[in-house]
Amino acid sequence: MEQEIQLNAHNKQEYPPMHTCEHIINRTMVNFFGCGRAVSAHIERKKSKLDFALSQAPSEDDIARIETTVNEVIARHLPVTTEFITQEEATGRFDMKRLPEGASETVRVVHVGDYDECLCIGQHVENTSEIGTFKIISHDFNDGIFRMRFKLV
Repeated sequence: MEQEIQLNAHNKQEYPPMHTCEHIINRTMVNFFGCGRAVSAHIERKKSKLDFALSQAPSEDDIARIETTVNEVIARHLPVTTEFITQEEATGRFDMKRLPEGASETVRVVHVGDYDECLCIGQHVENTSEIGTFKIISHDFNDGIFRMRFKLV
């Protein structure tokens, strides 16, 4: 008998292309700077922002490299897939601090091809070809927080 998966309810209405792009940006930042995923996120259809805890401001070359890399990943037309695992299986593989108190025992992992995987309950595109072009529109660095504002064109 197959067990029915039970997940927590999701109360956000993300714009799937932007939300999926957020995953790619997060992995790019982790890869480039060895930082954690964004400490704060505001993801909207027209423009979005992510905050990262960094020891120093990225250079203008770094900014260009982030934008180029994210767009190269998008251009790979990667499938976006999900898997369901237990919290026990997720421990050690993912940062569990962001799980809400009382989260279901089953968690969802979102994979962006072979580039990124993370726990997420949000809405995503099926393939990175649906995202568009990523453009950093502004950025700043204050008190160890790098804020990036971006849009999709």
